[in-house]
Amino acid sequence: MTTKLGLIADVHATAEPVAEALSIFRSEAVDTVICAGDIAGYYDNPNPVVQLLKSNQCNTIIGNHDQTYLESHADQADAQTYRFLSGLPESLRFDFEHKRIYVVHAQPPREQHGGIKLLDIDGNLIKEYVDYWSHELRDFDCDVLIVGHTHQVFAEKLGGTLVVNPGSTVFNHSCAVLTLPSMQVEFFALSNKPILKTWNWGMAVRGL
Repeated sequence: MTTKLGLIADVHATAEPVAEALSIFRSEAVDTVICAGDIAGYYDNPNPVVQLLKSNQCNTIIGNHDQTYLESHADQADAQTYRFLSGLPESLRFDFEHKRIYVVHAQPPREQHGGIKLLDIDGNLIKEYVDYWSHELRDFDCDVLIVGHTHQVFAEKLGGTLVVNPGSTVFNHSCAVLTLPSMQVEFFALSNKPILKTWNWGMAVRGL
């Protein structure tokens, strides 16, 4: 049997690429959708994204921008988006096709800052970073680790774990499909733009 997981992350209150990713997942006959956090942030209104995640039954975790949103909107505790974000877990664990899957926003076990960075500004692997995280994850007890936060796009074997960052739907213009048990990962471009393997706010400020 085969199971397909649709992966998105760092959607940052921008609904259009999320809707496009969900459409791709339907075309790819994805069984389960996972969002690795940061529903809010950068843009003002996360409500449309929240509605998409809820209506498509996406398995979603909380990210650092979501925590910031909750802190700054504490007076809206009864609002639907506040309730949705405040109810999100810090991590998720699944078992599909005899593979153990762990989802966290930045890095295990429940970190929302820091994150697994492997790529330089041009999207090339940095050997020292790969070696560092291979060492850090050498005893990690899952077959697949799904992360976000760093706005980098990669699928790399680190230690004994396949680590997948699908990238930001809005900034990297990307989503991913993970097929199990083969552990194959396919990335899809969004918004009629090529996938940007590395994105950060400094690049945007400098116009890169």
